[in-house]
Amino acid sequence: GRKVLIVYAHQEPKSLNGSLKRIAVEELSKQGCSVTVSDLYAMQFEPRATRNDIVGCLHDAEEFDYGMEAWEAYKRGSLSSDLVEEQKKVQEADLLIFQFPLYWFSMPAILKGWMDRVLVQGFAHEFPNCYDSGLLKDKLALFSFTTGGSREMYAKGGISGDIRYLLWPMQHGIMHFCGVKVLEPHICFAPEYVSEENRREMLIAWAQRLKTLWNEEPINCSPEWYFK
Repeated sequence: GRKVLIVYAHQEPKSLNGSLKRIAVEELSKQGCSVTVSDLYAMQFEPRATRNDIVGCLHDAEEFDYGMEAWEAYKRGSLSSDLVEEQKKVQEADLLIFQFPLYWFSMPAILKGWMDRVLVQGFAHEFPNCYDSGLLKDKLALFSFTTGGSREMYAKGGISGDIRYLLWPMQHGIMHFCGVKVLEPHICFAPEYVSEENRREMLIAWAQRLKTLWNEEPINCSPEWYFK
C-alpha cells in the first residue's frame, strides 16, 4: 500500500483544518494507505533552526553557518533526533499532505520551521540536484489550507491578488525545488464567514477528491502555471 505523511499545523482539533486532517486520515486509510500524521502543535515542534539541531562537534567551530552545519551533520548522521524522525517519515512517504490555515499570505511559522529544519541539503536537495532532479523526486505533495479571505478576494483581479502567486514560494520554491511533484492545491476559502452548511460542503468536497486522488496528474510546475 501507499504511504502518506500529513504534516498538520493547527492548534485546535475541532477546527475545520482538524476536520480536513481527520477526513484525510479516514479516507486514505480506507483505501489501504498507511497514514502518518505529524501534528506539529501537539508535538511542540521546534520551528527555530539553531545549534541544537547538530549533535556533537561543529564542522566549523569558529563561525556558525546553519545550512552548512546541517548538511555536514546529515552526512555524518549527527542531526538531532526530532529531525531524523521527520526525515524518516518523509523518506517513506509517497505523498505529503500539508494541512494548515493561511497566515499572512504564507504557512504558519511552525510549519515553515518544519520546512527549514527537515528539508536539509543532502537529504532533500543538493545542487545541481534540485527542481526536476531534486532528491525527493519520486514523491507527491498537496497543500490543503484554509483562508481568511473569500475566493473573490484571491481572484486575479481581487484585492489580495491571485492565490497562485502565494503558492509560488511554497509549492515551487520549496517542494518543486526538492524534486517533489505537486498536485493541485485544495483551498477552503473563508470558512469562518460561511454557513455551517457551506462548511459541511467543504468537507464533503475534500472527501470526494481524496477518493480519486491517486489518479490526478501533478500541475505543470512552471512560472506559467502561477503567473499566467
